[in-house]
Amino acid sequence: MMKTAIKTLVVAVLLSTGSVGLAQDQRGERDVFRGKLFPPRVILEHQDALELSKEQYTAIRAAVVQVQADVAEHEWDLRTAYQAVLEELDNAPVDRGRVMELVDEALRAENEVKKLQVGMLLTIRSLLSEEQMAYLRELNENGSP
Repeated sequence: MMKTAIKTLVVAVLLSTGSVGLAQDQRGERDVFRGKLFPPRVILEHQDALELSKEQYTAIRAAVVQVQADVAEHEWDLRTAYQAVLEELDNAPVDRGRVMELVDEALRAENEVKKLQVGMLLTIRSLLSEEQMAYLRELNENGSP
């Protein structure tokens, strides 16, 4: 019973710290990239007002599709690493060093995912005009996205 509770707690901690949204600060309070980088969802929701060209729309879509494919590979690594942590926690006594190595592997995979996501957001930003970014910043200030 106690072993199961500890495993559940460890997984919850790993997943909650690992799943913190890319655009949240350490406390999860606000988007640290707010007004600087713009989520594709928001851009597409406002594509008419932004007057996105067909070229912009196509390039944004391509950037999103590419990052989704790249992220999928790292998510497999992340799941594998967390599964290895769980298996290691079945041992008695638990090898703290081994668990921490496995946690490091999971965090490296998670870091790669976040870097891919930021790269995508940078690509998207480079596709937008100053006027489009100003519009998106105004949305941010009004609390829309």
